[in-house]
Amino acid sequence: MAGTRMAAPLLALQQGYGALSVGSLLALFSLTQVFLAIPAGRYADRHGLKRPVGLALIVAVLGATLAVLWPRFEILCLTALSMGGATGSASIALQRHVGRAAHDATELKRVFSWLSIGPAVSNFFGPVVAGLLIDHAGVWMGGAAADSNGFRAAFLFMALLPLLTWAWVRHTEELPPVEHPAGVPKPQVWHLLREPSMRRLLLVNWLLSSCWDVHTFVVPVLGHERQFSASVIGAILGSFAVAAACVRVLMPMLAVHLKEWVVVSGAMVITALLFAIYPLMHTPLAMGICSVLLGLALGTVQPMIMSTLHQITPHALHGQAIGLRLMSINLSSVLMPMLFGTAGMVVGVSIVFWTVGAAVGLGSRAAWHLRP
Repeated sequence: MAGTRMAAPLLALQQGYGALSVGSLLALFSLTQVFLAIPAGRYADRHGLKRPVGLALIVAVLGATLAVLWPRFEILCLTALSMGGATGSASIALQRHVGRAAHDATELKRVFSWLSIGPAVSNFFGPVVAGLLIDHAGVWMGGAAADSNGFRAAFLFMALLPLLTWAWVRHTEELPPVEHPAGVPKPQVWHLLREPSMRRLLLVNWLLSSCWDVHTFVVPVLGHERQFSASVIGAILGSFAVAAACVRVLMPMLAVHLKEWVVVSGAMVITALLFAIYPLMHTPLAMGICSVLLGLALGTVQPMIMSTLHQITPHALHGQAIGLRLMSINLSSVLMPMLFGTAGMVVGVSIVFWTVGAAVGLGSRAAWHLRP
């Protein structure tokens, strides 16, 4: 999905679509997850890991294949819907499985730090490989850089990647289902919203996910405006992912010393400062340095958020609670890129960076109040 999220907007821009259309296209990667998150969490609570992941990878492969066969904007919209829904459903099942396998708070931080390395590596590998294929595959086939064949090759590679998932997941041992006492009403995921700690967690998670969204949206637009190549844009996005992966490699070793609310609130303050200066960077190197620093800050967040979520949620609702978190951030991801696109046309993408940065800085207070 990371590679497709980078390639699809570039193809739309090349075909003459504007910032609003690109923002709408990016929003579709999250739209399916808004509606599927809670049902996918409930399905994972009932069926465990393998069945949800197996269904998700089928949908992902089919979605990317559509873009290979018909690389047009309306087909890219279908690809975005299917890839987003598949990735969200699979991640819910995987996060639920890993969270249930942990035995205490320190182990939760450790296992979610390890698990979060996967998306960080993906966010490097996908955009960088997609950018290289876009720039060079067309030339290898006798055409030009960034022609139709280059984009088809990128989408074909993204269609094949999910197949590796099943090779690694199919031998995983399923955990026993959570037994619910007979005669006792089952807890409902919506009841969690009555808890102040859950509301704060969702607010903080929404603000931080908006930072990922604005970075994913603004970097290709800025790069296109400044006439950077697809490879350079992919490398800038990839440097963010490499930094996030590196900090997440260190976190399991430091888990016993980390406090969730301190890490998250600190990351929010640093992110706000970086967003203030990011639009002022006009060279690939300067943007790359900001991207690395931003990756180091935001890379620390997801393991801490997931650790906190599992500590404040009943075991029987883990899958649905993860789905609730995913639904809230993806509802934002549906609306925010369209808002970014509209704002980008009216006031410029720099204002988008500064506005989101200010909101994240103010939200750091809510993160501090997550302490037990």
